Amino acid sequence: VQLQASGGGLVQPGGSLRLSCAASGRIFSSAVMGWFRRAPGKEREFVAAIRWGVGTSYVASSVEGRFTISRSKADNTVYLQMNSLKPEDTAVYYCAKATSYSRDQNDYRYWGQGTLVTVSS
Repeated sequence: VQLQASGGGLVQPGGSLRLSCAASGRIFSSAVMGWFRRAPGKEREFVAAIRWGVGTSYVASSVEGRFTISRSKADNTVYLQMNSLKPEDTAVYYCAKATSYSRDQNDYRYWGQGTLVTVSS
């Protein structure tokens, strides 16, 4: 499986962005797709995940109510809708695939290349 993340950019505080992660190859219903981010000088952290088959989603408390993860089976793509962005959301965002639900990056075997989100006025 190859993952291609896109959609990052520069946005003002309070603005919105939608990240996309296109996957090549088959994704089994039991798989989980996740988004992680690494802010400057910080460790990579969990942002959100979604069970590919049933669509159950999970988000980190730091983004709850602002970020939404979704997926399109038809397009083999997972999305991260980010609203009410804050400067502290500035980071490189990565999509990843795991075989089961986890918030631990070590459980994700496949990773996209990352897309930079900068929130600044």
